[in-house]
Amino acid sequence: MIADDHRSFGEALEVALDKEQDLRVIEVVTDGEAAVETASKEQPDIVLMDLQMPGVDGIEATRRIHDESTGTMVIILSGQNDDISLARAIQAGARGYLRKTEAVGGLADAIRRAYRGEPLHTSAEVEESLRKLRRRRASDGNLAQRIDRLTPRETEILQRMADGDPPEKIARELGMSKHTLRTHTQNVLTKLGVHSKLDAIVAAIRYGKITTVDVSPLVDTDDLDEDSPGSAIDGPGEPDAT
Repeated sequence: MIADDHRSFGEALEVALDKEQDLRVIEVVTDGEAAVETASKEQPDIVLMDLQMPGVDGIEATRRIHDESTGTMVIILSGQNDDISLARAIQAGARGYLRKTEAVGGLADAIRRAYRGEPLHTSAEVEESLRKLRRRRASDGNLAQRIDRLTPRETEILQRMADGDPPEKIARELGMSKHTLRTHTQNVLTKLGVHSKLDAIVAAIRYGKITTVDVSPLVDTDDLDEDSPGSAIDGPGEPDAT
């Protein structure tokens, strides 16, 4: 079975794989929920699962298919090529992780190997990807803790910046000088260990500290110093938010 939110890709892959004498595609679905339901009903030997799909993504669909213990094996297909995605796929119960650019012959061979119970990746590849995933999660946990250490005033400044308020308006309405605003902003960057206002705002949004629907206004919020346009909030040497 093939699960891919681009039906044209799934159907093209179906045509290609059906030319293999020992392979037959029984269904093409376009979302993770349908993949789980169809796998439960049809119990295919192999599911080729897209990583990015609306609603239930490929990782969650793989986990649910694996948990049902029907014997169906999942191979993740993705346009991405990174160790973190491989680790997440393996942890969800997938037999392997392949690029969508894989030649049909290589993909067919991977399907046969998975069916025979052979590994699609070396143990060294899997272990290295799992180490990177553990480091990423540890880093994310540390960032979440740093986000929690922001003061109410620092959080309010980040929220105002995310809303697109210009620095002079933020300073005026919060009753502080431009120098004090610059100091608060630099303290935020230091606390979070990031290099720009945009990085700080994205991190704060990610962990629910602030909310916004559009961070694009940020590109024009640096002009705090009338004598030195565009320099102030980021501080000397800081990259522009863009």
